[in-house]
Amino acid sequence: MILVHDPDTLIKLIARILVQKVHVSHASILLHDKNRKTFVLTVSRGPLGLKIPEGFTRMDYDNALIHFFRERIERLVFKSAMVVYSEAQDLLNRMSGHDIKDMLSGCMRQMDIFETDVAIPSYFRNDLLGILLLGKKKDGTEFTQEEFDFFTALASDVAMAIRNAQLFNDLEQQLIKKQELFLNTTVALAQAIDAKDHYTHGHTTRVTEISLTLAKKLGEKDPKILEKKFLEDVNIASLLHDIGKIGVPESILNKQGPLTNEEFAVIKQHPVVGCNILGPITELAIAIKGVRHHHERFDGRGYPDGLKGKDIPLIAAIISVADAFDAMSSDRPYRKGLSFDQARAEIEKNRGTQFDPDLADIFLQLMSEGKITTGK
Repeated sequence: MILVHDPDTLIKLIARILVQKVHVSHASILLHDKNRKTFVLTVSRGPLGLKIPEGFTRMDYDNALIHFFRERIERLVFKSAMVVYSEAQDLLNRMSGHDIKDMLSGCMRQMDIFETDVAIPSYFRNDLLGILLLGKKKDGTEFTQEEFDFFTALASDVAMAIRNAQLFNDLEQQLIKKQELFLNTTVALAQAIDAKDHYTHGHTTRVTEISLTLAKKLGEKDPKILEKKFLEDVNIASLLHDIGKIGVPESILNKQGPLTNEEFAVIKQHPVVGCNILGPITELAIAIKGVRHHHERFDGRGYPDGLKGKDIPLIAAIISVADAFDAMSSDRPYRKGLSFDQARAEIEKNRGTQFDPDLADIFLQLMSEGKITTGK
């Protein structure tokens, strides 16, 4: 899903796959239109689509179904973050006069209109981004708990993918219109990464600041590096260096302990995923090299391509040392970050093995000048 950048294409893909793979009679998606403050039936697959064409139905915030999910009522009355029609009906029969009963009753009336057996909200942070509406299973059987668990996980991934697609759609448009707006959208993407990875919050901002400081210092020896285009590429690449982590499960990103070999193998894919995500934006050709190769090592033992020495693009080598420095000096749930002196010793130790020796020397000089610190 994260490789599909057009929101309309993405939503149609999700609905089609649900009908084909989960074998439901129909799948529809209500998507938030924040400019109009409404939710639109963006796509509907299956027999229901013939009755209610996409784009025809709009629901304002005071609609019972929308209000129910925007207020997160489902979490107050159900174990799972969704509304299953049969469970809701049983609960409604047991409830006495109550405001929530009225809200639930109104929600179910809307589900009747859409012939919905399961309604799954999709949230990005605390905002309701959309609602998946699923009909009954074609074979007439009830949904299993495993399927409900899948729907819950899918809703989270759908929200991230749709949000990602929307951001990239904005990104491409703003790139044509105005560079300043493009950079603002890039920052928003970087913030989306930090929001997903709770334990590296602020990492992207710090790596960007350090990378630009290092690039500017390097530019004192080579004026070409101080050209506006190269510094812009460093800025963008460092902001987006971890964007591929959008495709890494949160259970791995936020694990409170060391990763297993299998989990680390998943993490190691993020530079390639990031490169694939940004690939269609041709204007970012240089920045994409920084995203793909920021985990290469000077001795050739890095990933994903095992590049060695000066074969590693300069932009990636810059981000590499900045990224490693912030990672080693930041606290994690399972370890404390290194002190300033310990981090400096690690840079010295890995000069010429992990890091480009010329860049390492400049980095150490900046540390001595107090222009790069651990923040401790």
